[in-house]
Amino acid sequence: MTPLREKMIDAMLLRGFSLRTQQSYLDAVRYLAEHYHCSPERLNTEQIQLYFLYLVKTRQLSPASCRLHLNGIRFLYRQVLGWGAFDITIHTPKRAQRIPELLSRQEVARILSVCSNNKHRMMLTLCYACGLRVSELVALQVKQIDSDRHVIRIEQAKGAKDRQVIMSDHLLRLLRDYWLRYKPVQWLFYGFDPLRALTMTTAQKVYKKAKEQAGIQKVGGIHALRHAYATHQLEAGMPVNQLQSLLGHKSLQSTMRYVHWVPPHQQGTSLDLLADLGVGHE
Repeated sequence: MTPLREKMIDAMLLRGFSLRTQQSYLDAVRYLAEHYHCSPERLNTEQIQLYFLYLVKTRQLSPASCRLHLNGIRFLYRQVLGWGAFDITIHTPKRAQRIPELLSRQEVARILSVCSNNKHRMMLTLCYACGLRVSELVALQVKQIDSDRHVIRIEQAKGAKDRQVIMSDHLLRLLRDYWLRYKPVQWLFYGFDPLRALTMTTAQKVYKKAKEQAGIQKVGGIHALRHAYATHQLEAGMPVNQLQSLLGHKSLQSTMRYVHWVPPHQQGTSLDLLADLGVGHE
């Protein structure tokens, strides 16, 4: 390991970056070094600008990938190498404000109803009812379910943040039935080995299979359930700032993406999204 790489890792650890973010930033810097066949310490601003032109024009990276490279390289120069400012002009493609095709409540009900595996049905039900990211869903442990306070504690989610999400009475009853049937000890959703949580890949496959069985052609993976949660809560009258907190968004702008889906609405409280879907366990 080079001294610069070790220094960058230490800087990220001190700031509490997730392992996934650390690896992404390290990869971005490594690709920059490999492109010029030298240490990033020896590069100037013009070379960095030309590198980003290469990423956009030659490699044709997506806007999201370009931003990820930019964030990693900016962190290196500002936080590790001590540049006073990273004030060079780097043109990356404008971020496209898109979310997957929105699922209606009826379509969500169809997806949940076709799951013959009760564990899989509960997993997708919880994902929708609480608007969870797939990484949060598969990482849930039994101890994070606070039935007395009707909340689920999401621990060290994106951005290394903790938050709480609301559980309706309906959802709590389903979770209790699920626990009585499967008796999870540590991980709420486990595979063949009760001591190992389901993977995000498995969760995605479960959603894809259910969506196909339900005859739904709309584009999008399991994250579409989180988008549906957000939009349906706004339609029910939930204030945007409350939704921001429940989704775990750092910026209100991220939450505002959902507003254009929703007609004018009145302020309200959290909607029990499961109440009218007829979701249950056999």
